[in-house]
Amino acid sequence: MLVGESEIVLSRPELRALKGKVQLIFTSPPFPLNHKKKYGNLRGGDYVMWLAKFGPIMRELLKPDGSIVIELGNSWEEGHPTMSTLPMRALLYFQEQNFLHLCQEFICHNPARLPSPAEWVTVRRIRLKDSYTRLWWLSPDRYPKANNRNVLKPYSAAQTKLIESGKFNTGRRPSQFVIAEKKFAKNNGGSISPNVLSISNTRSRDGYQEYCRTNDIEFHPARMPIELPKFFINFLTSPGDIVLDPFGGSNTTGAAADELGRYWVTVEPNESYVRGSMGRFDAKQLQRYSGRLSGKASRR
Repeated sequence: MLVGESEIVLSRPELRALKGKVQLIFTSPPFPLNHKKKYGNLRGGDYVMWLAKFGPIMRELLKPDGSIVIELGNSWEEGHPTMSTLPMRALLYFQEQNFLHLCQEFICHNPARLPSPAEWVTVRRIRLKDSYTRLWWLSPDRYPKANNRNVLKPYSAAQTKLIESGKFNTGRRPSQFVIAEKKFAKNNGGSISPNVLSISNTRSRDGYQEYCRTNDIEFHPARMPIELPKFFINFLTSPGDIVLDPFGGSNTTGAAADELGRYWVTVEPNESYVRGSMGRFDAKQLQRYSGRLSGKASRR
């Protein structure tokens, strides 16, 4: 895990050695929020320009069929119950300025998220709670490496019963799509995942948090659920591929990649967050990474 500002560290020689070798860049940069956070965030046009400038470096590090997945949350106009279009403009500008193809848009819904913005949702009661983030899957290639068989969802009990019985309601639907019994009666190992992911982020105690408490290390305030990077790592990479997160935070991406047998590199400017990230790995892993979680590229 590399320490330092992302735009500086990504130009360091050890990362230049990764030129054309990274299969997936998965990242959740600081969101363009109205209030300044400890992990740093810009607003307005400054944010749009700041995010876009990472594109050339990312493209240089990617394999020809590599992918970039960026997560951004929503933003609201300061002092008003209206949403800002800044996150969408930032994503669009990033895509256009760096000549990237939008492969697909995803929504990550957190059903357990607390009601926000509080003023409009819980006080005045004139808006609904904001409970999702947006992810854009981008690539220089229209056909990047991907396999949705790696992220199949288990069949529901009803679907399993239909497959076993073979009694499908076949024929032409109102949409004119024809349901063929042979096609839908086949067991494909699971159903194809939708591009809306429902992932609760409710952990109040885990290995990371226990490690930080024990060692008196500050938590990262905006930790993503590990299931989110795992989904895209499974979908867009294979074991042995390299995954990069230029805004590492508490290194959720690195921990997910490591668990799934991928090499990983993350960048984070806050040394306290880097120290805390050690809590995501067991003693055997930490021994393997000895000295790397503070200054050099880490890998499986």
